[in-house]
Amino acid sequence: MVKTATGFVIFRTISNKIEYLLLQTSYGVNHWTPPKGHMDPGETEMQTAYRETNEESGLKPDDYKVYEDCKQTLNYDVKGKPKIVIYWLAKLVNDKAEVKLSHEHIAYKWLTLQDACQVVEYEETRTLMKNCEEYIKSHNLA
Repeated sequence: MVKTATGFVIFRTISNKIEYLLLQTSYGVNHWTPPKGHMDPGETEMQTAYRETNEESGLKPDDYKVYEDCKQTLNYDVKGKPKIVIYWLAKLVNDKAEVKLSHEHIAYKWLTLQDACQVVEYEETRTLMKNCEEYIKSHNLA
């Protein structure tokens, strides 16, 4: 059975710059990733994305707007086993919302695409973020 995780690529616009929320894991090589997590039995993909984003970042569904038509699926192996990760783009709409990390993460950053691509370890995640930036610009969401 393939493990499936879902989450959101959350962005905000500050001083006309698009910034993305990345979380640094507290395990393994401490890689940087958008909020995401594994599906629980009986959950839909979207329910998982909302739950995991809240658990990992403290952000609530009212804090951001999800663009369901900007959905991307990543397929890769973890320890020799296939994994699927589904992301949707989301815009932070509550500028007073505070990120509150769970025990699964040790740090967070809001980074431009260029800076995010420097800290993100995996090419699949860099491509994901570049695709999100293209969507944001082509739909005038910034």
